[in-house]
Amino acid sequence: MSDEKLNWLVLAEKFAANGNPHSMRGVAREIFDLDKNSADGPAIMAEAALYIGNLDEAEILARDALTLDKKNLRARFVLGGVAAEKFHLVDELKILRGVIDDAHKILDDFNYIGNGGKLKILFSDDKKISEDDEKKIFLTNAILYKALCLISNGLYLAGDAISASKALCEASTLTNDSEQAAELYSKHLFLRNYREFSPTKSKQAAQKYDTFFASVTKFSHDRINYAPEKKLKIGYISPDFRQHAVANFIVPLIKNFDADKFSIICYQTGKRDFVTDKLKKFKVSWRDASKLPADRIAKMINDDRVDILVDLSGHSQNNCLPILARKPAPIQICAIGYTATTGLNAVDYFLSDNVCMPEKGLPPDFTEKILRVNGCHLCYTPGIIRKMPDAGIMAPVLKNGYVTYGSFNNFAKVSDAVLYAWRAILEDVPNSRLVIKGKICSIDSGVKILKDRLKKMSFPLERVELRPYSPDYLEQYRDIDIALDTFPYTGGLTTCEALYMGVPVIILRGKSHGSRFSTSILTAADLPELIAINPMDYIKKAVHIGQQKAFIAGYHAGLRDQLLKSTLMDANSYMRNLEKCYREIWRNLCKTKSEQQRLSRLNLIAEFDSH
Repeated sequence: MSDEKLNWLVLAEKFAANGNPHSMRGVAREIFDLDKNSADGPAIMAEAALYIGNLDEAEILARDALTLDKKNLRARFVLGGVAAEKFHLVDELKILRGVIDDAHKILDDFNYIGNGGKLKILFSDDKKISEDDEKKIFLTNAILYKALCLISNGLYLAGDAISASKALCEASTLTNDSEQAAELYSKHLFLRNYREFSPTKSKQAAQKYDTFFASVTKFSHDRINYAPEKKLKIGYISPDFRQHAVANFIVPLIKNFDADKFSIICYQTGKRDFVTDKLKKFKVSWRDASKLPADRIAKMINDDRVDILVDLSGHSQNNCLPILARKPAPIQICAIGYTATTGLNAVDYFLSDNVCMPEKGLPPDFTEKILRVNGCHLCYTPGIIRKMPDAGIMAPVLKNGYVTYGSFNNFAKVSDAVLYAWRAILEDVPNSRLVIKGKICSIDSGVKILKDRLKKMSFPLERVELRPYSPDYLEQYRDIDIALDTFPYTGGLTTCEALYMGVPVIILRGKSHGSRFSTSILTAADLPELIAINPMDYIKKAVHIGQQKAFIAGYHAGLRDQLLKSTLMDANSYMRNLEKCYREIWRNLCKTKSEQQRLSRLNLIAEFDSH
């Protein structure tokens, strides 16, 4: 390959990284002029068409490139991208796996080896790599990076969260953009929650995230008034002050607070929608930071002299952790929107409760101190996104004559252990049915993947109904007698919604914070009889209740009223307990600051006396 052509290819890759498909087309034309028989020209043109959204053109050009070179990585990557855009999930995964495998082989030929997911060039001072080979490595590395990012979405949709997580982890090592690397690694951490890992490995993986911010300058908070009983300024920061699951737990924070003792500022870092407009009507200060970079938002928070900053996102999508890494407030808490440690040293506390994180009995897998609120660490307040439909008073079993189990959880949470438990339940309850509802059931290739997985587990497919996601999913709970939770990553909002719609939820109490989320919800709802202590107990409870029509009917008739009267939905009590925690940690900080000032004065006096 000529030096000139290599240079054009490198330039095309840089244009791709900068989101400039039109300039990519210009590069493709230059390559056409150099070599009309090269697959690289149409392949680059195909990639540009993909980014513009011209899928048919992208596919035609990619196939043209493959007639010239059937192994061309870029053209195959484009076909994978076209399949992804068209939700041809099976084709997407097959194509991209091939691209990734072949890219690894090419890099191996250049004496690259995998080192904890990170690719390194093996050469010493006396064994220099040629400039041309360095460019070829750069190009292969770039396509590998894009393929890993793309396949992670497909794997997640297909329910393979751990493979998606591994792809993101490797991708995070292949970019020189530190912010992008941190974002990819954060997504990797989020997806790890879908399966079980040892507490030590989970903590170590999370702690690595902090290294992405080693060079970030933190604020000193010299202008803060550290008076223990002053009116505290609480900042809530989230990308999800919008139509999002977290919105169902936000209202108490900005409505039921004690305005005499606390003032509230909300930092909106995500998109605005009709839910945002509803939330902004509460008597709190509001900052739209959706178009600002992390350092500017951190400065804004510091300038507002926030005493306690509460992050509601953790490692979820478009999260705020890069802002918290700069320590814009003297006390920082992760709460509600995430179920595991952030690994970020700048986060002081993680909001929990005595069910999710008892003081004894669970391994210490958090880098933050655990801030335990009395009762449940969240308060369910539906209605901000949509008017909630009436609960189905009549249990479906009374009219159908058979029991219908159901799961509306994100299917990526459904582990093999969960599926085996569901199969056992169906086997022990004659004529029972199972409804699985979710995005994977919304696309034909997703249905095929799911059915193939169920067949391998000898599921009675004739008794399983796969329903696509739909906006009326709440109303569809009227078709479900008993909901079955996932584990080890349990439901949060999904559990609350099922209960609110009158459907009992069988859940499994796990051995980590995230795997006890539903346990905390059902404890606050005063439904201990639905909490299983191991998989066999989970099956036993689901079967037992499934054989008791009167029990099922009773739940459907009375669950909503019970929930409305429960701790889970008592916003005023929740906020008094939470504010008590805020005050306690603030007093502790003030005490620490006072002691530091006293020691500093003593040191100054001692230094003066020595002279």
